[in-house]
Amino acid sequence: MGKFENVLAVILRGASDNNVSFTDLSYLLKTLNFELRIKGDHFIYTHPAMVEIINIQPLGNKAKAYQVKQVRNLILKYKLAR
Repeated sequence: MGKFENVLAVILRGASDNNVSFTDLSYLLKTLNFELRIKGDHFIYTHPAMVEIINIQPLGNKAKAYQVKQVRNLILKYKLAR
């Protein structure tokens, strides 16, 4: 398995939302064809197939757990996992 598959598996499993690194979450979104816009420390991701936006901020070098959950829910809702 490559990095994408590993990060996707960790996020979809949902067992360790507090331990997902911010760079891994950003990498996953970029690989899933999200477009990034940065405003201060807010990383705002949009996707052409969805209406919702994803707004994530780093918490040190980790992603915030509730934002990881939001990403997981959108991946499942829009069936973005390959």
